Amino acid sequence: MAISNIPIFSMLRTRMQWHQERQRVLAENVSNADTPQFRPRDLAPPSFDRTKTAQTVTLATTDPGHLAGLGGGEQFRNRNEHFAVRPAGNAVHLEDEMLKVATNQMDYQAATQLYSRSLAMIKTAIGK
Repeated sequence: MAISNIPIFSMLRTRMQWHQERQRVLAENVSNADTPQFRPRDLAPPSFDRTKTAQTVTLATTDPGHLAGLGGGEQFRNRNEHFAVRPAGNAVHLEDEMLKVATNQMDYQAATQLYSRSLAMIKTAIGK
């Protein structure tokens, strides 16, 4: 079996590629901080869900005094829909973008360390 066929390695490679692409997108956001009418972009995280047919579980309310479970209220959804727009129409906040860049870098470093340590463990197991 090739190392590229081991699921943990393929997931870590996918995660590292996602972080590289996200770094590019975040850098574009920072470089366009002074461009009028520019809206910041970001990438959706990769999904590693193999069972896309998962059923949702809801709580039974057998008494009127029972509280609704998580997901029962809609007041907290879509909180980040609106951007604070400056007079030029630009919505990029450098502080937020730099926090995202730092977080992305730390996550990328964690993924690379997991990849290298997993590879070292495989090498140890096969005796190389």
